[in-house]
Amino acid sequence: MENIHINDHYRTKLHLVLESKLAEFHLLGYDSVTENELWRYLVKKKWKKVKDEMRLFEIVQEIYSVKVSDYINFATIDAYKTTEFSFDDENELKELLK
Repeated sequence: MENIHINDHYRTKLHLVLESKLAEFHLLGYDSVTENELWRYLVKKKWKKVKDEMRLFEIVQEIYSVKVSDYINFATIDAYKTTEFSFDDENELKELLK
């Protein structure tokens, strides 16, 4: 289970802002990005070092400043980090590492 971020209580108020940003993603051909995934990006990447509660207008500004390329880079790296590889034997691993 992931920790609750200091800005999570704003999430319901920001639904329309998040949907607006997702509409931009969809116009650019990224239809599979969800509101939860976008929020996760904000928490894990943009607000990773935020210790104090942000003001609502700052959060809106951060959401609208998200670039599709930044999100895609984050999602790609995150997918590599969370993927578990299993090999039937040690030879497969050695072959991959050549």
